[in-house]
Amino acid sequence: MRTMFAVGVTAVFVALSGQPQQVDLIVYNAIVVTVDSASRVLPRGAVAIQGNNIVAVDSADTIAAAFTARETLDAGGQIVMPGLINTHTHAPMVLYRGLADDLSLMDWLQKYIFPAEAKTVTREFVRAGTRLAALEMIQSGTTTYADMYYFEEEIAAVTRDAGLRGVLGQTIIQFPVPDAKTPKEELARTEAFLKQFAGDELITPAIAPHAMYTLDRASLRAARAMADAHKAPVLIHLAETADESATSKKQHNMSPTRYLESIGFWGPRTLAAHGVWLDAADIQILARKKVGVSHNPESNMKLASGTAKVPAMRKAGINVGLGTDGAASNNDLDMFEAMRQAAFLHKLITRDPRAVPAATALQMATIEGARALQMDDRIGSLEAGKRADMILVSVTGARQTPMYDPISHLVYVARGDDVTTSIVNGKVLMRDRKMLSLDEAAVLKEAKEMAVKVRQAVGK
Repeated sequence: MRTMFAVGVTAVFVALSGQPQQVDLIVYNAIVVTVDSASRVLPRGAVAIQGNNIVAVDSADTIAAAFTARETLDAGGQIVMPGLINTHTHAPMVLYRGLADDLSLMDWLQKYIFPAEAKTVTREFVRAGTRLAALEMIQSGTTTYADMYYFEEEIAAVTRDAGLRGVLGQTIIQFPVPDAKTPKEELARTEAFLKQFAGDELITPAIAPHAMYTLDRASLRAARAMADAHKAPVLIHLAETADESATSKKQHNMSPTRYLESIGFWGPRTLAAHGVWLDAADIQILARKKVGVSHNPESNMKLASGTAKVPAMRKAGINVGLGTDGAASNNDLDMFEAMRQAAFLHKLITRDPRAVPAATALQMATIEGARALQMDDRIGSLEAGKRADMILVSVTGARQTPMYDPISHLVYVARGDDVTTSIVNGKVLMRDRKMLSLDEAAVLKEAKEMAVKVRQAVGK
């Protein structure tokens, strides 16, 4: 195990030199939920961090003997766990939170969201919305998120400034949108975006063809070719509604998954959002092509889109992460809620309380989300050699008392506002609920001012 190896090497160094190894930060006095391959929970653990990497995860006594730190952070008995990974968002759409509710997806999109976007989305709107989304995510424990929207270079710049990690996809869609008038123009913007953020430590630029029903065959193929040329991730909506599935079968005589297979779209580094209306053959295609899936239980329920076959997908070997979707259809970005609803939904629909147990829901929000994004070598668990992305979760309130099982608590009890501290890439973004990487008051003021413009534009 890498963690024990790292500590063992350090112990040898200490024995020879008589000096502990100095690191940048030690988080101690914690219940450490590692989500590693052994699912270790350390009742009195600590994490040593050097630069942007985790150096060691072990008992507090072992870490104290092997390391000294320039800075220490006393967790005070809180849970320390991997940062949450939100595998599907539309970050700026937080500014449409509550704009249109209690509708089916196509009514919601065509009658409200697409018209609102045409009237209000600008670079300024995207920056303000992303800052608000980043604030909400940091405050609720998300450290990495995948996104699809317009002006994605603006989203990337704000995300990097806020200190979050992002897999950010420039949207490609058939009809005119605020940042491009044609798919060809959008593809050109996408290529520039890929080049602008290539090799960035926090930002992984991606290609985001919106869906098979909003793009023609040539554009879908062009997006795949660009992804292959740049070895870039691909993010796409897939089989979200029964209408999408029915339309595909009418137009192509096959499901959305099989249609995309027939045109050579599926390939490496691909994440499909929703996957609600998949049959057994579709699931086998995605498994064979190693496509990750983002499960969005809350938006799927709120829009009455249906229930994804998550147990069947996971049994087939598909890596299934969790997402919130945009806050216009959820209506928040709280991944703790996504964990809880994923667990509850599949217990209900299968009538099996073990369908998605707490440990599985936690994995879907962390390491399995990392696998779905093909980033599990860097994030998703607390292990030596991985990036120092972690959060501290309070367990001292009445709602958290008593606590017999930390993993059960994280899924069935905790909420986003129980997160007290967020660390990404070794940098503390929030400490004891005090924001360090964003000016909270300024972000909220800007968002409220933008909401006035949205209200005026849509007559709300």
